[in-house]
Amino acid sequence: MSIPPVRGAVDLAALAAQARRSEQGPPAGTVEVTEQSLQEFAQRSLEVPVLIVFVATASPASNDLAARLAKASADEGGEIPVGVCDVDAQPAIAQALQVNAVPTVIALLGGRPAPMFQGSADDEQVRGVIQQLLQVAREAGLPVAGAAPEDGEPAEPPLAPLHQEAYDAIERDDLPAAIAAYERAIRENPRDSEAKAGLAQVRLMSRTADADPQAVRSAAAASAGDVAAQLAVADLDVLGGAVDDAFSRLLEVVRGTSGDERNAVRERLVELFDVVGGDDPRVVAARRALAAALN
Repeated sequence: MSIPPVRGAVDLAALAAQARRSEQGPPAGTVEVTEQSLQEFAQRSLEVPVLIVFVATASPASNDLAARLAKASADEGGEIPVGVCDVDAQPAIAQALQVNAVPTVIALLGGRPAPMFQGSADDEQVRGVIQQLLQVAREAGLPVAGAAPEDGEPAEPPLAPLHQEAYDAIERDDLPAAIAAYERAIRENPRDSEAKAGLAQVRLMSRTADADPQAVRSAAAASAGDVAAQLAVADLDVLGGAVDDAFSRLLEVVRGTSGDERNAVRERLVELFDVVGGDDPRVVAARRALAAALN
C-alpha cells in the first residue's frame, strides 16, 4: 500500500527506494523524473516529444532499456529527451499513469501521455521508437530539444516552514525530529489537517521501523487480550494495505475493553484514520462503527 501522500510527508516504501535511486543515479544520458521534476518535464513536452521509461532498481533490464533509448536519441541528434522514473521511488507517478510493470515506456506529447510499449525491446525497435517520435515532432513543427522552458510558469508554493522542517527530517531519516516539527505545527494551528496527517504517517513509520512482522503476528495470535500486540498488528495491516482488517481488529478490541485500554485503542484508530485519509469510505464506515462501539 502507498500511504496517501501529504505535502511534507513521505510514502514509507518510496523513501527507501529514493535513497537507493539517489545512490545509483539514473542511466547515462537520461534525466531522473520525480514528483518535483515531472511538471518541468511535461512542460518540455510542449516543445518536443519526450520519453519516460519506468524502471525499478531491482530490474537491471529496465535500466538497460532506458540507457539504450538515451543512446538512440543521441545517435539521432539528441532531439528526444529521455527521463527515468523509478516506480518504487515515485509510486504516485506510476499510479497516475497506470504503470503496472517495468519496463514501461510512455511518451509525453504536448503535455499528454501516450503509451509506447511495455517490456523489453531490441536495438532496432528502440531506434524505431525514437525515429517515430522525431517524425511526430517534424509534422507538428516543433523545435529541437534543448530550448529552455518558458519563464513565468507559476511555481508550486513552498511548504510552510514547519512542514518543510518535517519533510527534511524524514529525508534524513530523523523521525523524532519530523514528529516534533509536525507537533509544533499543530500547536500553532490546531486545524492544520496536513500536519495531522503527516504526523500520523511519521508516527506509523516510527512504530513499525524495527518491527518483525512474523513475531508481531505470532504474539497477537497467541494472546487475543494483549492490547499492545493487537495495536502492533493493526499498524502492520495499514502499512500493508489491509486497512479493513486493521480497523475490524481494533474495533473488536474496543468492544472488549474499557477504561485506559479502550481509550488507547480509540486514539490509535483515530490516528490510523488520519493515515488512510478522512474521506476514504473505509474510514467513514469505521468512524460510525467506533461511535457505536463507544456508546
